[in-house]
Amino acid sequence: MAQQQISLPAKLINGGVAGIVGVTCVFPIDLAKTRLQNQRRGQQVYKNMIDCLFKTVRSEGFFGMYRGAAVNLTLVTPEKAIKLAANDLFRHHLAKDGKGLTVFREMLAGCGAGMCQVIVTTPMEMLKIQLQDAGRLAAQQQKPVAATPTKLVCTNAMLSRSYNSGAVVPGPRAVSAMQIAKELLQTRGIPGLYKGLGATLIRDVPFSVVYFPLFANLNSLGKPSLKESSPFYWAFMSGCAAGSTAAVVVNPCDVVKTRLQSLNKGATEETYSGVLDCVSKIMRKEGPAAFLKGAGCRALVIAPLFGIAQVMYFVGVGEYILDNSPISLLSM
Repeated sequence: MAQQQISLPAKLINGGVAGIVGVTCVFPIDLAKTRLQNQRRGQQVYKNMIDCLFKTVRSEGFFGMYRGAAVNLTLVTPEKAIKLAANDLFRHHLAKDGKGLTVFREMLAGCGAGMCQVIVTTPMEMLKIQLQDAGRLAAQQQKPVAATPTKLVCTNAMLSRSYNSGAVVPGPRAVSAMQIAKELLQTRGIPGLYKGLGATLIRDVPFSVVYFPLFANLNSLGKPSLKESSPFYWAFMSGCAAGSTAAVVVNPCDVVKTRLQSLNKGATEETYSGVLDCVSKIMRKEGPAAFLKGAGCRALVIAPLFGIAQVMYFVGVGEYILDNSPISLLSM
């Protein structure tokens, strides 16, 4: 295949648009995933994803399902842009001999993309997790939950108790992502925002190593011919299949990362000093099944997220804006 030049700005725009559209569609499921993963044995507030979403809406309102979405929508643009664009660039350079990429080189490109994205992913998820998990902690402690910065919503149990006692139940102070980031920077510096970096690398590098080669090969099956691209619906299905597969494979790493990045703990919840300590305590106290917590939710989040991302990439919004011809390296 002849060497082709790719437009990095166009790829960054494609990745950013893909991230925003995808996150908007699947964020409530991601919130349920975080809350389920943070539950400990004997302290379960939610039975499953549906129960979690139902209770969230009932106690925090509809927008409670989008707690932490602002920081995710803000940072997902550079995160997805780096991830998808970096993979394309690595594939571009690894294919300089003019031949198709081997599976090993595809995995190598995915590895590079995963290592690049954690620059943004780690602080993004650090802030997002604090906001997403606030409702679980409030429900566990039977405290009111802040639905918005200006509105407090109590659980049914707390409303009943406060009504019967005639007392006004004080609500927790509504905290924004900016306040959390400011506090972390003041108390712990830049490393505070990068707590869980090792666990994020352990999750994102294997994810990219599995996802990108699997997507490229599944997507190539839908190509009418070697010179044509696969239809957009095939790119969507390939993204969904590859994304859900990679998500389930690395779910144990995601559980560890979520636990390490949760700064606020329940009264009897464990604290962890690092990845190995976290793995050891989860295995000893909760068993191997704990590492699969939220796996279904994560698959449901990642499948459409990457399916949508690949369609956005296929459409070539960035190339249209910059008036370039869309070029994808995933078929090389």
